[in-house]
Amino acid sequence: MKPTFSSSESWQQASILMQPVFIRLIDNIRKQLDETGWKGAYRDVQRWPDGTPPETQYRFQKLQEEISHASPEDVPELQQALEALPQPIPGYELLLQDGDRHITVDLWEVCYTICFLNYEAMQQTPGTPAIVDSGLLDESGQVDWNQLNDKTRQIVSDIFAKLPQSDQPLTDSLVDESLADESNE
Repeated sequence: MKPTFSSSESWQQASILMQPVFIRLIDNIRKQLDETGWKGAYRDVQRWPDGTPPETQYRFQKLQEEISHASPEDVPELQQALEALPQPIPGYELLLQDGDRHITVDLWEVCYTICFLNYEAMQQTPGTPAIVDSGLLDESGQVDWNQLNDKTRQIVSDIFAKLPQSDQPLTDSLVDESLADESNE
C-alpha cells in the first residue's frame, strides 16, 4: 500500500523519517536475530496493483529483460510499451526461519507502522491520509533519534515476542498484520 498525505508538510515529514526508520528497523532486526534461534534473510519483491493479471506481470518482466539487452534504437519503443502497463511497487521482506517454521515480514509495512500513527486505519480504509508520528521529530523538524530508536526497538521486540519458541506450534494467534504465516509452503 502506497500512503497518501493530506498536506505537503505531512509528505515532507514522512520523507525525513522513512530512511532513518528503515535503517533503525534493519539494525533492530539484526540485534533481535542475534538473540534468538531465528535466521533471517531479505528479499526484494514487487507488489502489483489489485487485479493485475499474471499475463500483464509476465509481459512487464519480459519487457524489462528486453530493454536490458536491446540496442539503443529499440529502447525507446520498449520503454513506451513498459510505461503503458501497470507498474509494480517495490517491496522488501524479511524471511524468518526456525527449523521448518517460515514467517515473512513485510518491512515496508513495519516502517509505515513506525512512521505513521494511523497505519492500521490506512489499511482498513484505502485512501485514508497518513498521519505522521510527529513525536519522532524534534522541535526543528529533524529526526529525534532517541524517540525513533525507542519506538523501533519496541515494535521489533513485539514482532519477535510473537514468534513461537522451537517447541511451540505456529498458530494464527501469534501472527498479526505485521507477520504472514508461510509455514505451509
